[in-house]
Amino acid sequence: MPSSAPSSIPAQPALPPTPGLRRRMACWLYEGLLLFGVVFIAGYLFGTLSQTRNAMDNRHLLQAFLFVVFGIYFTWFWSKGQTLAMKTWHIRVTDKSGNALTQGRALARYLLSWLWFLPPLAVIAPFQLPAGETTVLMLGWIAVWALLSRLHPQRQFLHDALAGTRLVHDAQGEARARLKRRKADGLA
Repeated sequence: MPSSAPSSIPAQPALPPTPGLRRRMACWLYEGLLLFGVVFIAGYLFGTLSQTRNAMDNRHLLQAFLFVVFGIYFTWFWSKGQTLAMKTWHIRVTDKSGNALTQGRALARYLLSWLWFLPPLAVIAPFQLPAGETTVLMLGWIAVWALLSRLHPQRQFLHDALAGTRLVHDAQGEARARLKRRKADGLA
């Protein structure tokens, strides 16, 4: 005979909200600025180790090296929860359940994140377009890619949905930063 007591289904904890598109894109731009330092150090290391004397020598090998360096950088930090830019903008990357990413999932997210750049690069490469047209195509694709997140139920980017990851608001990080500022101002 069935029980008349309501079945107790464990409630899933509510996942943190997705940061707004403006904040995610500001974080994306800041990440790009920080990557200049990574490129500089990696390029210097590559040039020193390969004894490259001309910038055009070993260009494709340098690009492959930077691809690997970026992969290590992002996989490492995403498996820890956030990069420096994400920490600054109080954004954290998690899996769909809200748990930390495994190295494998972080690597999958890195590879899928190249969808931000590969389609326009594939179109541009055979035509050898001038810089102005290349810039318009790249920025247009990036805008379309970012706006596609509006169609996702949790407002996630397509590469996050494909990788099984989520960008979420890091309320704890924001609270720590606020407390740190108050202490620095002598208010706490």
